[in-house]
Amino acid sequence: MTSTIMSRRDIDFLLFEWLDACALLSRERFNAHSRETLSGVLDLSEQLAEKRFAPHNRKSDLQEPRLVDGQVELIGDIEEALSAYAAAGLIGSTMDESVGGMQLPQCVFNACTAWFYGANMSTAAYNLLTIGNANLLLAHGTSDQVDVFVKPMLDGRHFGTMALSEPQAGSSLADITTRAVPQPDGSYRLFGNKMWISGADHQMGENIIHLVLAKAPGGGKGVKGISLFIVPKFLIDSDGSRGARNDVVVTGLNHKMGARGTVNTILNLGDGTFSPDGAPGAVGYLVGEEHRGLQYMFHMMNEARVGIGLSATALGYTGYLKSLEYARSRPQGRPLSRKDIDAPQSPIIEHADVRRMLLAQKSYVEGALALNLFCGRLLDEQKTATDPLERDRAGVLLDLLTPIAKSWPSQWCLEANSLAIQVHGGYGYTRDYDVEQHYRDNRLNPIHEGTHGIQAQDLLARKVLGDDGKGLQELGRMISHTVERASVDAQAKQMALDLSHSWERVLAVASHLKTVDDTAARLANASVFLEVAGHVVVAWIWLEQVLAAYGKAGDFYDGKRVAAQYFFRWELPRTAAQLELLAVTDGTLLDMKPEYF
Repeated sequence: MTSTIMSRRDIDFLLFEWLDACALLSRERFNAHSRETLSGVLDLSEQLAEKRFAPHNRKSDLQEPRLVDGQVELIGDIEEALSAYAAAGLIGSTMDESVGGMQLPQCVFNACTAWFYGANMSTAAYNLLTIGNANLLLAHGTSDQVDVFVKPMLDGRHFGTMALSEPQAGSSLADITTRAVPQPDGSYRLFGNKMWISGADHQMGENIIHLVLAKAPGGGKGVKGISLFIVPKFLIDSDGSRGARNDVVVTGLNHKMGARGTVNTILNLGDGTFSPDGAPGAVGYLVGEEHRGLQYMFHMMNEARVGIGLSATALGYTGYLKSLEYARSRPQGRPLSRKDIDAPQSPIIEHADVRRMLLAQKSYVEGALALNLFCGRLLDEQKTATDPLERDRAGVLLDLLTPIAKSWPSQWCLEANSLAIQVHGGYGYTRDYDVEQHYRDNRLNPIHEGTHGIQAQDLLARKVLGDDGKGLQELGRMISHTVERASVDAQAKQMALDLSHSWERVLAVASHLKTVDDTAARLANASVFLEVAGHVVVAWIWLEQVLAAYGKAGDFYDGKRVAAQYFFRWELPRTAAQLELLAVTDGTLLDMKPEYF
């Protein structure tokens, strides 16, 4: 039976026919693996997602977390699924063998993760946070911190969170007020409130390790004064066992429209509810150096941004597969050319407008998945390429693509979920079919880990107009290489011409925006630039897939070619009007004063 969570055929095509993941296996970091072991971990992920994660997806939506007598209660299915995931060794998939990891290529792990996000985003989110927390500490923590906090995460005994936002600050981290007071023993005491903290309290495992942004004395105002601290729910005794309760308290839950199984909390630190040694404040341990906390946290934030893009992709993908299955089995109406009212009804997939909606979904989700796996491949190159220049190029390109990899799937795979509902018709917005929940779950992703507008400003101000345009140059080099290879047939040639034209216009607009002195005017339409850049990047990704499919016969490859054709004929032209808007630095948004509303 074909899965309606993800397409294993598409994953194999992207990993082994396009990205050549097996070429990585000659490198020292990955040489313990083979094509068989890579396929084995993909098989395992598919099986766990189908058997342990998918069955309680609806249940966790209907029975969301509850705060009872100060403790968060979750349905038991969540812990059972996460325990099975940890027992399989998947938490440490990409981590060093020295800490218990399996040193799996990131591109393969991204493909594995897509299965879990598609099956049950709410449950999989606990792993997203824990893995990101562990990776940050592996990169910036001390060896003792790794031993005490990270290794138990790989065993599934500790869970991890990231505690950034505050009620009065939101995404403006310069305005956080949580403070950290140094102690004689080298630890800190933290006081403050955190908001929108996912996974911050539950009864699973032995401990929850919070990574908390706070301001230590002497750091000054703004983001340069922020430090990063490890704040465990329970302190850890010298023998490694769980100790006294730390002064970290959940005071309320946020009730969300989707992803309800992932508990989302209001967190108080140092309010005196618990005082492990009679002194006020939540005990915290500094990560790295004081006042460099945001720099360290971006390690987890950027990883989480790509992860959010992957979760958006997976939710769009499963919605697409379910609407495809429905369209094949749902009889309704007859082709316009058939006049006989007594003829049997046709499956709705035979109607052109239904095929339009399915093709749009296919172009979004398969393009997004390819982008997600490509970003994983870039991280593999950045970590393991033997040529320093190639490592640098991969890092620069990954930096540029991160806001796109987060926001483009969050926008267009959400649109795929909307189209999946439309394909189902009146049934689509009922709870009898999964597509209604997938839309609600996915609607959170344009906000998670930095809104669309935040990603847009990051892309335009920092990655395109800043850093001497290195990322844009590297992307241009990659696009040019693809265009040069696209002389294989008429279809690829035309796509290459269309892509080159769009890319040249993007470069022209970027050059124009550099000349605009008014920062507000320059960034007023940053979101439009993000959408344009995303569509052009995904068009490039689709041309890459066409080239990977060249000369290969069968429905799968023909489907790839038609989906690419759709994207170039129906989607890429959207950017023309947006580029015109950017070229004149339209000021309508600034002309509209708040009092005019």
